[in-house]
Amino acid sequence: MDTWGLITFDEIIFHLKVPMEGTNTDMIFDFINQCLPAAILVMLLELAIFIAFRKRRKKYAVVCMAGIVGAVVLSVSAANYLWVNLDIGTYLETQGKDSTFIQDHYVDVKNTEIIFPEQKRNLIYIFLESTEATFMGKEDGGAFDQNVIPELTEVARNNISFSNSDLLAGGAYPAFGSTWTMGGMFAQTSGLPLKIPIDGNAMSNQDLFMPAVTSIGDILAEQGYRQSLLIGSDAEFGGRKNYFEQHGNYEMLDYGWANANGKIPPDYRVWWGYEDQKLFDIAKEKLTEISMTGQPFNFTMLTVDTHFEDGYYCEKCQPVTENQYANVYLCASHQLQEFLTWIQQQSFYPNTTIVLSGDHLTMDSDFCLNIDPSYERTVYNAFINPAVMPVQTKNRQFTTMDMFPSTLASMGVTIQGERLGLGTNLFSAEPTLAEQYGIETIDEELVKESKFFDNFVSDIKVEGEE
Repeated sequence: MDTWGLITFDEIIFHLKVPMEGTNTDMIFDFINQCLPAAILVMLLELAIFIAFRKRRKKYAVVCMAGIVGAVVLSVSAANYLWVNLDIGTYLETQGKDSTFIQDHYVDVKNTEIIFPEQKRNLIYIFLESTEATFMGKEDGGAFDQNVIPELTEVARNNISFSNSDLLAGGAYPAFGSTWTMGGMFAQTSGLPLKIPIDGNAMSNQDLFMPAVTSIGDILAEQGYRQSLLIGSDAEFGGRKNYFEQHGNYEMLDYGWANANGKIPPDYRVWWGYEDQKLFDIAKEKLTEISMTGQPFNFTMLTVDTHFEDGYYCEKCQPVTENQYANVYLCASHQLQEFLTWIQQQSFYPNTTIVLSGDHLTMDSDFCLNIDPSYERTVYNAFINPAVMPVQTKNRQFTTMDMFPSTLASMGVTIQGERLGLGTNLFSAEPTLAEQYGIETIDEELVKESKFFDNFVSDIKVEGEE
């Protein structure tokens, strides 16, 4: 709980069922360093006490009983702490309540008319790890005295950025099922929360990742797009490889690919794989290559330096503040601006839409401790060079699921009814589900069991299963 301040029980359930290859080993060693020494010291202390009293039968029995009682009390208190802080009771209670919310509001892509422009636009979609609009300065409506994403703030100011307030700082709410990286990526590309039933099959054993779901990757693949996913970590982690390969046939440009193709030094590994400085260099190389084919492309990438805890302090980072995580965000913001400037100088840019979006709120447990509890933290977003202009950008209540149809609309795609999945096209005047029902109601309904959504999961066949 000290490391993952915003972890939820549904996220734990998900990660118990997906591949864990590529996990950052630093977190494992942090756990060992913090927990193992204390456990060993307690064990040695108990052994010393047992040995000291082993020949005094009556007192030894009391000591043994005290040890057992102490262990039980500690275990029960730890379990209760998790039960309360993860709200496990509410989660389990809602699993027995079927909600028709998803079924009532889900718009199936297969039954919706989607019209692409005659000249199809390219898409560059950049998931910004743990990046919030919250990190802007207070003068723009952010929650920080010092703006730690100054370049991203200017990008939002000079382009299209949707806000949940009348100020620049504002953005999307990460609804239930979209509060971690894979959940956020799934929500923004499919318009659905990532819900895995507790009794469902382990995703690591599945040869198909929700085949009944239609994502933006599926849509663009049908339109002849070449699609790539560039990440500086192992694509297997969290089921990302299965999802993006099976929904759009994305080319996997992950840590393993970079290692095998000489994009990074042999056996090089830092943080989750390799840092964003190298990621942006590889992105420039691949975009140059892909753009020369003449085929419309969807180039999706995920940054990593701003992952908790405290981010990755690379050689480009500067000690501007006393907080390492703030310095990493300052560095990340600057690097991204450099990358965007490069893109805008390329010949393919006039026919390319760039979408920037945080994947979820930061899970760093102490970075936002001093923020006013009443402040509503939101995920950053910006649309650069869209094909259409929005009706309204301020005072919009929306979730990251709304990014799905909004991204297509920003590419000049016309969507019948302006809705896909549970998402609404933010460029239109159509009210979002958040505006119709409120964020609290959406979360209350999404956490409940949904037999309709379970169909997406139950359609999955496990390898070797008839």
